[in-house]
Amino acid sequence: MTDTQFTPRVFSGIQPSGGLTLGNYLGAMKRFVDMQEEGSFQTVYCMVDLHAITAKLQDPATLRHNTRELAAGFIAAGVDPAKSILINQSQVPEHAQLAWIFNCVARMGWMGRMTQWKDKAGKNAEAASLGLFAYPALMAADILIYHATHVPVGEDQKQHLELTRDIATKFNHDYGVDFFPLTEPVIEGAATRVMSLRDGSKKMSKSDPSDASRINLTDDADTIAKKIRKAKTDPDALPSEIEGLKDRPEARNLVNIYAALNDQTVEQVLADVGGQQFGSFKPLLADLAVAKMSPISTRMAELMADTAEIDRILAHGATQAREITAPILKKTYEIVGMVG
Repeated sequence: MTDTQFTPRVFSGIQPSGGLTLGNYLGAMKRFVDMQEEGSFQTVYCMVDLHAITAKLQDPATLRHNTRELAAGFIAAGVDPAKSILINQSQVPEHAQLAWIFNCVARMGWMGRMTQWKDKAGKNAEAASLGLFAYPALMAADILIYHATHVPVGEDQKQHLELTRDIATKFNHDYGVDFFPLTEPVIEGAATRVMSLRDGSKKMSKSDPSDASRINLTDDADTIAKKIRKAKTDPDALPSEIEGLKDRPEARNLVNIYAALNDQTVEQVLADVGGQQFGSFKPLLADLAVAKMSPISTRMAELMADTAEIDRILAHGATQAREITAPILKKTYEIVGMVG
């Protein structure tokens, strides 16, 4: 089956769990904006608030705040509600309705093999929620309720997209239709996985006890510069060739961040800075990070001062989204044999 019959459409989402970082920006938001501006896709971006309650119950006020803050982050990063559909998942009920169909298509064995299920449930799987076990089917529904043809994903989400393709394939085969596309992953860019500023072998995370390990999207210019200056490095000069970054995780991370912020390849950056010590490179990276990131934190603060406007944008996005999702769900129900 090919995607030629489907409107070229991108879908992606981020969980509103609070504490947005540079990793969220470079690994997701910046690429969302790039795909929006490319103009060859319709783009749909989502705050996946239903996913946020799978592992544990959330304080309702905190979840609402985090959802609005994530929406502010999307907009401040450059996602334009006039160009992209921007939604929170729970306002588009077709996501959950299609997820039930997919719960009946997906196999228990498929779900049990999911790496994130094993990691998050751990040895106490009997106490984990059914939602945590089944949420990859909801993720598949998030994507396929839009007939999305492409999804920008990090390396850690590739398995979920493979499951989405498996569900689409099985549905199409079981019902003898060519209805759901086999969505393609889009994995690109120098910093699809941003690492800790204190340990280049660990992913940058809001849960790290050290605030110095990450750049938060709410950090001001002085804080951003200070964290870059204090980032862990090694005593050697930067190499001129990419092979020279092997076994140098902190050096590789900082070069990757510079490349991603400056829309360059790692090779281009090393051609410019090869031979420099970190005492020279870090100020360059700090200036670049401040120039790119501090306007985002400023804009986020402005947006969070008027949450009614954020709510209006999300409500409008839900109306736009349902123009796509309602007919797809209706046709799915017809294929399955639902009456009405």
